[in-house]
Amino acid sequence: MKWRDLYCGAVRGADVGRTVAVAGWVARRRDHGGLIFIDLRDHTGLIQLVVNPERSADAAQAAHAIRSEFVVRAQGEVVNRAPDAVNPNIATGEVELQVDELEVLARSEPLPFQLDDDGVEEPLRLRYRYLDLRRDRMQRNLRLSATVIAAIRRSMEERGFIDVWTPTMTLGTPEGARDFLVPVRLQPGTFFALAQSPQLFKQVFMIGGLDRYYQIATCWRDEDLRADRQFEFRQLDLELAFPTREEVLEVLELIVVASFEALGRTPPPRPFPRLGYAEVMLRYGSDKPDVRFGLEIQDATEVTRTSEFGVFANADCVRFLVVPTAFSRAQLQRLEEFAKGWGAKGLAYVVVGESGELRSPIAKFLSAQELAAFAAPPGSTVLFAADKPAMVERVLGALRTELAQELGLIDHSRDEFLWILDFPLFLKDEDTGNWMFVHHPFTSPLEGHEDLIDTDPGAALSQHYDLVWNGWELGSGSIRIHRQEIQERVFRAMGMTDEEAQAKFGWFLEALQMGAPPHGGFALGIERFVALLAGEANIREIIAFPKTASGLDPLTGAPAPTTQERLSELGIRLQTPPG
Repeated sequence: MKWRDLYCGAVRGADVGRTVAVAGWVARRRDHGGLIFIDLRDHTGLIQLVVNPERSADAAQAAHAIRSEFVVRAQGEVVNRAPDAVNPNIATGEVELQVDELEVLARSEPLPFQLDDDGVEEPLRLRYRYLDLRRDRMQRNLRLSATVIAAIRRSMEERGFIDVWTPTMTLGTPEGARDFLVPVRLQPGTFFALAQSPQLFKQVFMIGGLDRYYQIATCWRDEDLRADRQFEFRQLDLELAFPTREEVLEVLELIVVASFEALGRTPPPRPFPRLGYAEVMLRYGSDKPDVRFGLEIQDATEVTRTSEFGVFANADCVRFLVVPTAFSRAQLQRLEEFAKGWGAKGLAYVVVGESGELRSPIAKFLSAQELAAFAAPPGSTVLFAADKPAMVERVLGALRTELAQELGLIDHSRDEFLWILDFPLFLKDEDTGNWMFVHHPFTSPLEGHEDLIDTDPGAALSQHYDLVWNGWELGSGSIRIHRQEIQERVFRAMGMTDEEAQAKFGWFLEALQMGAPPHGGFALGIERFVALLAGEANIREIIAFPKTASGLDPLTGAPAPTTQERLSELGIRLQTPPG
């Protein structure tokens, strides 16, 4: 090759005596008053260059001008290091390159931050992302991501799935987030939506007889950003014709196993545990529970129906946590403020001292039967929530996770995967009172629950399933509706008129009349999955060019205003947003 014979990190003892060329970035330069040592880096690692003016005066002259992050090419003889100079911490630590030729290929200005500094603020890292990408952390994460994607593709294709591309610009569908809109110059006043997912397209593939489809699809959602969410993201999108639910779950489990194996890690045992939605909400207060620790929620609704403590007696639901710590008054006050932040009106408690004595303002109102139901060992605290079930679940679920982190109850050495099954088909919107889909409106009800769509929507369960890993939802899927009349009934239950359904989904309802097979699938969030595999808490650390939490791209300066000429061409007039 013109520029190099070996990668920097590939030089080994077997190469001693060879004359080779290497090329890369200068990580460090050390001038020892005669000899100059240069650590040259590429994505494979470091090699130490030794520039000796007695061996090459030209190379020594070039070396004096070199600084960190210059791009250089060096050619010379591979030699063994002196025994006291061997570096066991790097793969090339037994050898070095005695330089005969040294060429500066590109200079570098002084850096805005040092690449070995772990304390650089994220906005600065993203502003100079091309520098940040040179760091070991980003190199590792992006290459790990590529390894996982390759393993996923192999796993899919071994099982007969075919990779088919779907459009980015489409008609918006209700999937739980706002669409990004794209104005169309050729049809002024009309807009495409950037696809939130390929949901309807993949269902059409099943109607079209493709049988097994997959895609690493890019999706767009206009929603607030956080540690596990970006405007644009990738998902493994897949669909099967004529599946059982277990067949879909098996495909995903095999993908997880293949990804672990590709990284040289011990995969989790199969099959993954399965729990119903109602059970996880009762025990954990969350539909994406972290099960690496106990601290399970317990129900006390029935035992408190005749309680002298009116808050319990009059509440729709009473549940509690037994925490293995006797909290102080100040700690309890802080926990109450935390609970109020999640919507609670307060936080009742009973502290059990080391000698078994009770400390609680409500203990005098509780019967012996109630106290027996709340029994806790000495040195613990019972925390109660009493309200509507959804509020109790939300508050105690958040408290459970907060306390586990605070008290060090989580076993971080474990990887716990969990399937959540039998979700409700609908939940009532607290603001509007309308029935809203839980997964999406194309999810099939459980067999035998079809008539509940009309008579009791809140009681209808669905064939929706989620995959959870250590408290993160990796993705969702479902067996889909394949009969037009069931799809129309779901739209009606959501308050959609037949005319609205035809305007929004007429083309799809027509497709369902043309011989639609039973079908189902899944969407796995690639960034969330890879972040967990990489041990990163924020998906921005495994994305090459992410947006900040405020939705900005510091590297390019996007989003940015456009010209009035361009707006006029698209037929758009800007309005000042209300304050």
